[in-house]
Amino acid sequence: MVFRDLPRQARDFIFDKGKFLQMKINEEFIRDCRAFLQADQLLLEEPMSRQTTFEIGGPADCLIFPQTIEEVCRVVALVQEYDLPLTVLGNGSNLLVRDGGIRGVVLKFNGPMSEMRLEGSHIIVGAGAHLKDVSEFAAAHGLTGLEYACGIPGSIGGAIFMNAGAYDGETKNVAFAVKTVDRQGAIKSYSKEEMELGYRHSIFQANGELICEVELSLEPGNEKDIRAKMEDFTQRRESKQPLEMPSAGSTFKRPKGYFAGTLIDQTGLKGLKVGGAQVSTKHAGFVVNAGGATAADVQGLIKEVQRRVFEQHGVKLYPEVRMIGED
Repeated sequence: MVFRDLPRQARDFIFDKGKFLQMKINEEFIRDCRAFLQADQLLLEEPMSRQTTFEIGGPADCLIFPQTIEEVCRVVALVQEYDLPLTVLGNGSNLLVRDGGIRGVVLKFNGPMSEMRLEGSHIIVGAGAHLKDVSEFAAAHGLTGLEYACGIPGSIGGAIFMNAGAYDGETKNVAFAVKTVDRQGAIKSYSKEEMELGYRHSIFQANGELICEVELSLEPGNEKDIRAKMEDFTQRRESKQPLEMPSAGSTFKRPKGYFAGTLIDQTGLKGLKVGGAQVSTKHAGFVVNAGGATAADVQGLIKEVQRRVFEQHGVKLYPEVRMIGED
């Protein structure tokens, strides 16, 4: 009997008690993946501090950079066969990886999964494309509707996953269709209505499917006007947000009837530090890595901010940043 044929309880016991057998199953999975992946597409024990905008996080057991949706299908099918944990990342923004790292397999969608093509007023784009690049592509073709995204530090796949938004624009306003890979390795398609896009929410947060390709529906516009709006948004962002320091973007969701940054500022918390994590002195809605911050530092600071804001204003703040991995 091979390892993957053992009952789940027996496999869990072996993973806990026998590192040698754990490595054996990992080696089998890695061998099968290397049969169709290039060497630089698969990294072992990769520190996630190198893969996230926060520059924080312990190692991933196995990090894979797929180049095509077909490779995604093959990797996911192998993950299912070997019964390994699977985590999916976009650009690594809006994310805090805990200090213990991530067990199992991490799929990160980046450059190779970022091709764009134009079909009328629709843009079809790989999930790994940066939002800034997609908004630039739209502007170059005289298409309006994506200006708000020019400064959001994430990928289009991540934007769908979180229904990213800024300056009164939201991904749900331009999303048209999505192509995903489910946890069995099958390709599926979703219409805009089926995505269930809401405030920082999508159906993919619940079903765990991997967003691989996005179709956006935009409107014809004047390139000069589009670029003027993008420049305005960029200047506003650069003047107000701590872009010069590592962060995961806006740390807290907007509470109904309030702005998180304003509440934190009014509580006198700008500059508050826990270890290397700090409430930005430029914009109180951001927790930044002021140097050598750990995930535990960030989590501790978030909890302290939540406690003090609730104590003074009676408002509960909830993190917008996605937290994954082990402590």
